[in-house]
Formats: sequence, structure tokens, C-alpha cells
Amino acid sequence: MASPFPEPGLARLRRIWRQPLALTLVGIALCGCSFDLGSLMPEKDKPQEAPTAAATPDSAVSAANVTEAQTHTTKAQALAKSGETQAALDEFNRAVALDPYNAQALYGRALLYQSNNEHDFAIADFGAASGLNPQKAEPLLGRAVSYLAIGKVKEAAADLDEASEADPHNAQVWTIRGQAYERLGDKTKAAASYNKAVSLRPRDDAARSGLARVGG
Repeated sequence: MASPFPEPGLARLRRIWRQPLALTLVGIALCGCSFDLGSLMPEKDKPQEAPTAAATPDSAVSAANVTEAQTHTTKAQALAKSGETQAALDEFNRAVALDPYNAQALYGRALLYQSNNEHDFAIADFGAASGLNPQKAEPLLGRAVSYLAIGKVKEAAADLDEASEADPHNAQVWTIRGQAYERLGDKTKAAASYNKAVSLRPRDDAARSGLARVGG
């Protein structure tokens, strides 16, 4: 894949963003689930549009399937927290197969894909989870991190704009938004984002160092 940065400043620019981004990737993935996964429940019994790679449009999800899928999801979350990632992924797969509208399972599976650097799969699952819960910042943040990891910086910035509106008090969203706009060369938006992150979390070293770089 072509690098998003032109030479000769590639090495320096990579050093600027790779460390905080890598920390974010690890932090999001390993939390499995420190985000409020319980809040990632469909707001309606059926979404207006079925998520990508979910069931066929005419399929119906029975109450029994929903209950069983939630059992698999809960088990998967516990496995992920204990570091049993493959077993957790298997359980999330079972949950999604039973109930493709289970936003918790989609989001949890996306985190595991992301931790394995399977960003295309992660992006698809984060997108499906976001479609089921459009007012939640976490799936948008997760998808943005994967977009950044594969060099789709504009797409990441768009998700982070939306995430910052959904949860304006989430310091992590603002920090990563700052990194995205810094990579896009928009120092004004980057500085504003880093400033917001520091105001919410004064000890955010990534935001503070970003602010120093862009001169905010």
C-alpha cells in the first residue's frame, strides 16, 4: 500500500503519529471491552438497513436467537478480557450468526479484528455497529483508528468529526481527531482538537505533545 506521506519527511512524520496511534490501537483492542458495551444495543427491534455481511434482508431473528446470541456475546467479552482472543472471536462469530443486529457482538468482534491488524474486517463491523447505534461515539472512534492505520485519513477525520459531536466530552476522540487533522496538514483543526482533549484530560501526553507540534 502506498504511504500517505511523501518522502523525504516520511521517517520523521511516522515518528510523530505512530506511537500515539499504536497506543490507541492497543488500548482500544485490549479494553474488549472497557467501553460501555451494554449501551451498544439496537435502538429499534430492526434497523432500517441491515448491516453489511449480516443476514439476508428477508431473514427474521427469533427471540430465542437473540437470547442465545447475547449469551455468546457475554462469554466472548469475558474471554477477551482474559486474553483468550481466538476463543472470544469464535463466540462473537456465533453471536453475530444468530443475531446479525447484535451491536455488542459486532463491536467486540471489530476490536479483536483491529488488534489483529485485520482493519478491513474491523471497519466493516464498526460500521455495522455504528449503523445500529448512530448516536454512539465508540464505534466511530474504533473505525477511525482502523482508517488511520491503513492510511485513509480523510475517512478517519469524518468519523472523528461525527464522534466528537456524539460525545463531546470524550478526550480520546479529540486526541485522535487532532492526530488525523495533523496528518491532513490542517493545523488549525488539529490544535483545536488537542486543546479540547487537554481541557478534558490535562495529563493526556499525546494531546499535549501534539499541541506543541502544531503550535496551538
